[in-house]
Order: sequence, then structure tokens, then C-alpha cells
Amino acid sequence: MNKILIWSVTAALAGFLFGFDTVVISGADKQLQLLWHSSDAFHGSVVMAMALWGTVIGAIFGGIPTNKIGRKKTLFWIGILYFISAVGAAFANDPFVFAAFRFIGGLGVGASTIAAPAYVSEIAPADKRGRLVALYQFNIVLGILIAFISNYFLKDIGENAWRWMVGVQAFPSIIYILFILTIPESPRWLLSKNRDEEARKVLFKIDPTAKLTDIMDDSRENGVTKHENIFMKKYRFPLILAFLIAFFNQFSGINAFLYYAPRIFEEAGLGQNTALLSSIGIGITNLIFTLIGVALIDKLGRKLLMYIGSIGYIISLGLVSASFYFNWGGLSVPIFLFLFIASHAIGQGAVIWVFISEIFPNHIRASGQAFGSSVHWVLAAIIPSLIPMLFSEIGPEVVFLIFTLMMVLQLLFVIFIMPETKGISLEVLSENLTKKNIKKNEIKETSTAGIL
Repeated sequence: MNKILIWSVTAALAGFLFGFDTVVISGADKQLQLLWHSSDAFHGSVVMAMALWGTVIGAIFGGIPTNKIGRKKTLFWIGILYFISAVGAAFANDPFVFAAFRFIGGLGVGASTIAAPAYVSEIAPADKRGRLVALYQFNIVLGILIAFISNYFLKDIGENAWRWMVGVQAFPSIIYILFILTIPESPRWLLSKNRDEEARKVLFKIDPTAKLTDIMDDSRENGVTKHENIFMKKYRFPLILAFLIAFFNQFSGINAFLYYAPRIFEEAGLGQNTALLSSIGIGITNLIFTLIGVALIDKLGRKLLMYIGSIGYIISLGLVSASFYFNWGGLSVPIFLFLFIASHAIGQGAVIWVFISEIFPNHIRASGQAFGSSVHWVLAAIIPSLIPMLFSEIGPEVVFLIFTLMMVLQLLFVIFIMPETKGISLEVLSENLTKKNIKKNEIKETSTAGIL
């Protein structure tokens, strides 16, 4: 188990770079807009959102290298992309060059949401899979917290503070690249490529009692892997599940908020320094409740965490909307947004990458995750890019009210559609979800003895 934990943490470090890359731009937001005299539309859709469009492309096509060259090599090249992005953006002298290098980093983010959860889910025992895959989300929020702290301490070093903010990511990128060289390839991917002997050796390191034949059929789909794709009729249900959980994740407003946290706090009447400091509070809250979610995901299950998160979303987003509408001022908006972050961290934040990595069969897992990640990141690119304009045109109170209503729909999804997946082997999940053998949102639990 110690080896599995070390390998899982190493792969999950891609999440740290994901979180850092996503949020570090928030500290440079207004400085870059003033520096390049950008309109709200150009600043939101090009300077701020170009990394997210890179993430969309990375998510759409990230399943290709994850399938072709393997989980490990894909994770390695993701680290290279992060490094190039950090150095290039730090030395950029115009908004287009800056956006181009941020786009490169986005490619790494998008691909990491496929390769890292796929890798960890494929090496983890069924009873510990939730918390091990959720380490990816933990690293995301740790990266977010470190980015907020980094921005706060770098904000006063002069007119080039933004260069240091985006460039400092080069250092953890190098560390990650070196660490990823120490992990083995996924045994399930090796089996899908008919590399049985290599898979046997990795499986023996993971669990000497594991049976190769228990996962062989699902990994190869009885020899018809080449003719399978996620859009076949029999995979419609897991496809719908991946779409809906990714859709609702972004219509909570989480990425819009993380990108513009300081701006939202300033809109609520806080000063610039207080806004940046409040952003650190967001990062700490996110980290604490993500830890709680990671600890509980294999005990309480995915559905219960989503229940808790959905109700918390509805309450907190409704209160944020009311705060702006009634001009409550003071610390009301930060407090309600802290509740929002806590709700996200313990619910969607802890569950989404675990759930999407579980619901597809081994041989199309990367493609299925690419689909779910693509839905997530298309919306993550569109929604934040519209925030500056929407705040100006309809006001933050209406924006947050829309997010509230969407979370009511998420609660209905959890109640009536979402199945529980905790503690069930990937192969049993594949069989049940593919055949839609689900009654009252519960997947039948069969023996998983000898199966990872």
C-alpha cells in the first residue's frame, strides 16, 4: 500500500500544477489589464481565458496520448508543458505572446484531468480508490492555496510583480517532471496493449495476490477494443453521467470565482489588499474541506458528499446573490463565499474526477474521461470569460442567482440519476453501468475478491 500511495501522490502532483496555473493569473488580473490597456471583453476572453481554451483542447485530445503512449509518458509531457508555459508567460511583452504561453499551460491542465485520475484509479484497490484519486483534487486545491499566498507576497515587488507571479511555477514543474520518472506504467493500460508480462510485474508490486485474469477481459473487451467508442449505444448512460457532473461542476460558478476572487471581493466593497488576503482565506477553506472530502469519500460514498455539497451550494450562492442585491457590505460576501468554497470542496471538488474515472470500462476510460473533461473545460473557458461583461451588464447579484438555480438542478440530478460507486471494482462498475443494471440509483455489489 505504501508504494501505491507514493505513486498516487506523484501522479496527483499534476493537480498541484493545475491548481497553481489556474489561479495564479487572478493576482495579475487588473495589473495586466492596466498594462496593456485592454477592454473588458479582450481582457476576459484573451488574456485571462486563453489558458482555459488551451485546457479545452488538452481535454478534448488528451485521451489520445493517454491511450497511445500511456499514462506515465503523458504525465511526463504534461510537466514539460507547464514548464514552458511558466517561463514563456513570465518573459512575454505583449498580450498575444502572453496568451499563447498561457494556452500551452492550459494544454497541460486539460490533459492532466485525464491522465492523472486514470492512472491512479487503475492502480488503486477498490476500497481505497476514492481517496487515492481524490488526492488529485487535494493537490489542485493545495496549488490554488499556494498560488494565492504567492500572489499576496509578490504583489508589492514592483511593476514586474506579475512576471514573478506566473513565472515561479517553473520550479515545481521541474520537481514534478523528475518525480514522474520514478513511477511505473498502469497495469491496466499495459494489458490493453497486450504487454502482459510488464503488467504482471507491476501488478505484483501493487498486490502479489492480484489475479491478472480478473482485469484482462475488461481491459481488452474480448478482443474488439479497436471497434469500441464511447458514443456507442451501450455506453450512453456513463456518457450522460460524465456530461451532467461536469456540466453542473462549472455552473456552480467555481472557476469564474477562482479566476476573479480579488475582483469579486472588491466589487463587494473590500480594498485591494483585503481582497487578496481574503483570497488566501478561500484557499485555506478549500484545502481544509477538501481534506474532509478525501477522508469521507470512501466511507460515506460519492452520492452523500454530492448531497451535502449541493445543499451548501444553494444556501451559499443564494446568500451571495442577496448580499449584492441588498448591499449588505462588510464581510458578508467573503463569509458566504467561504461557505460556497467549503460546499464545493466537500462535494463536487472531491467527487468529480473520482466519479468520471470510475464509470467507463478500462479500454475506453481515457476517451470517456476526455469527454467529461472536455465538457468541464469548455464551460470553464466560456463562463469565466463572460464574468467581467456580465458583472457590468446584469450585475453580480443576477449572476450568482443563476448559479443558485443551476445548483437546484444539480440536487435533482444527485437524487434521481447519479449512482453510488464506492467500494466496487472498476470491472464490476463497467459491467453494471454498461448494461444499465441499476435500480434506484444503486449499483449491485458483487464479489471483488482478487480484483484491484
